[in-house]
Amino acid sequence: MSSSVQATRLRKGMLIKVGDDLFRILELHHLTPGNKRAHIQVRMRNIRSSMLADHKFRAEEDVERAVLDEREMQYMYNDGDVYYFMDTSTFDQIHISADALGDSKNYLVADALIRVEFYDVEPVGIELPPTVDLVVKETVPGIKGATASAQVKPATLETGLVVQVPPFINEGDTIRISTETGEYQSRA
Repeated sequence: MSSSVQATRLRKGMLIKVGDDLFRILELHHLTPGNKRAHIQVRMRNIRSSMLADHKFRAEEDVERAVLDEREMQYMYNDGDVYYFMDTSTFDQIHISADALGDSKNYLVADALIRVEFYDVEPVGIELPPTVDLVVKETVPGIKGATASAQVKPATLETGLVVQVPPFINEGDTIRISTETGEYQSRA
C-alpha cells in the first residue's frame, strides 16, 4: 500500500516509508549548496516508536509514500496523552497517542467529526478541516481608543492553544483558526 513520489515533492505532514518503518515529515529544507547537487534535508518522526530522525534525500531520488485509508470518526475525549475516536458507522473506538497527533491535538473539540488516517489497520494520524471554530477562554481586555494598526494580544483557547488576536476579541467569543498556520482568521 504505497506509491512513489520524487523527493522534491515531499511536504510537511506527509507519511513516508523508509525501510519497514513509517515516518511523518515534521520539517524539510530544500538545499542547493554551490555547485553541488541539490538535496532535501528532512526531519521526521517514526510513527511506531516516536523517535526523531534526520535524513538527506537526493533531489532526483524517489521516496516511497504510504497510501492511507481514511475513515470519518468522531473525536470523543482525551485521557492524558491518549485521544479517543469513535467510528460513526460501526461505533468501534480507537485511540491515538498525542505524539502521533502532533500539533493537530490543539484543534480537537469534543464531538467534532474528523477524518482518521489508517495504514492497514493502524491509526497513524488525522486530517483536519482547513479551519476550526474555538472559544476564547482567557485573554486580556482590549485597550479602548488604541488604534495602532498592528496591535494584537495573546488569547488562550478552549483546547489550550495560544494565538494572537485583534484587540476587540474578548473572553467567551468564538473565533475561526486556520489549522495549517495556527493563526486567527475571523470571528465565527
